[in-house]
Amino acid sequence: MKTDTIAAIATAMAGSGIGIVRISGEEAVSITDQIFHMPGGKKLSDMETHTIHYGHIRDGEEVIDEVMVLLMRGPRSYTREDTVEIDCHGGVYVMKRILETVIKYGARPAEPGEFTKRAFLNGRIDLSQAESVMDVISAKNEFALKSSMKQLSGAVSDAVKEIRGEILHEIAFIESALDDPEHISLDGYGERLELTIEGAVDRIEKLLASSDNGRILKEGISTVIVGKPNAGKSSLLNTLLGEERAIVTEIAGTTRDVLEEQINLNGIVLNIIDTAGIRDTDDIVEKIGVDKARKYVKDADLILYVVDASTNLDENDGEIMELLHGRRTIILLNKSDLTPLTTAEDIRAHVDKDCPVISISAREQKGIDVFTEQIREMFFRGEVTFNDEVYITNIRHKTALQEALSSLHLVEQSIADGMPEDFYSIDLMNAYEVLGTIIGEAVEDDLVNEIFSKFCLGK
Repeated sequence: MKTDTIAAIATAMAGSGIGIVRISGEEAVSITDQIFHMPGGKKLSDMETHTIHYGHIRDGEEVIDEVMVLLMRGPRSYTREDTVEIDCHGGVYVMKRILETVIKYGARPAEPGEFTKRAFLNGRIDLSQAESVMDVISAKNEFALKSSMKQLSGAVSDAVKEIRGEILHEIAFIESALDDPEHISLDGYGERLELTIEGAVDRIEKLLASSDNGRILKEGISTVIVGKPNAGKSSLLNTLLGEERAIVTEIAGTTRDVLEEQINLNGIVLNIIDTAGIRDTDDIVEKIGVDKARKYVKDADLILYVVDASTNLDENDGEIMELLHGRRTIILLNKSDLTPLTTAEDIRAHVDKDCPVISISAREQKGIDVFTEQIREMFFRGEVTFNDEVYITNIRHKTALQEALSSLHLVEQSIADGMPEDFYSIDLMNAYEVLGTIIGEAVEDDLVNEIFSKFCLGK
């Protein structure tokens, strides 16, 4: 790894009350000594670690800003290197001038995520914890934040290390027995190993089962609003947003393309796509929008099918309901404030039996609470809470767990087929190594670089 001294602006590049320029590396303190002037001629290099000091940043005789400087000597710092943080006024220009001055006196600009990368390479955190840092920064709701903080504290790491430890014990036992068969017997070992593998498989399957909920907690529920033109889809979107985001008129087919918005309903994040009304049309532009709507339906976590209860069902409704079979769907009977011509019973005759049908009025904002509770029931078993369960929110972790699970199943098959014990070791070792990629104990440099390249500057 590079051991030179790096620097970056660690706060957002926007006008604010305070800005932070972070410096890390062997020369962090000596570089700061050249530009930071404290009252009485004191030097930062003479100060105790984890102290904060008042003074001015200067480039030669030019005073750039009045600042507070925080000193953290390694290894008691984020990167385990000597680290200095300059707290300055939060203007974009003043932050850039201070960073330019730090670089002028010997530091180099940090790469995206390089501070966290150094924390990983210096052994302060493992790779799964490093990835959770960005998850904390990008958390969109309370539950995503709690999940990310749990991973940052080592919840995923602990679960993976425990499984790896058991697998390594079995690998060591097999190798020892094969090297010293006179003193270590493998009689009946297959049956004993099978119990250990079953336990590991159960724990990996539990982690994998959490991945869908983990993704939803982290990213939100991918939600598509479908229905015939003028059913009230755009009115529903505006009601959920609390603003007039979509154009609403009495003219059918007003929405020609998709609108994408993110909505937080009492802690439930919906990534909503409002689509063009699905119907047969000769209008080329509208037809493109209808084709897009059909495509989005196939990839959605949740479909909201809006039905105009003041009209009768027709062949377009029939086509839409065909798309809904086997998919998580909530049917919203809109315009319930008008005389109904379509009832819940009419709808249920054409859709899956467990598909909920809710009467609402988007215009008068009626039934929205019932709709929100239905989402809670559908995705979170009635409540959106965060418990002690470890959630897998990272697709890289999920892929590694799936590969490890496949290797353990091969071990089970080898035991069932009565294969020699050295066959067990091959698949056990693969499971051990692939689990190691989650925490960074068996990972290539290219992957590490790719992961940290997605981080923001200064972190």
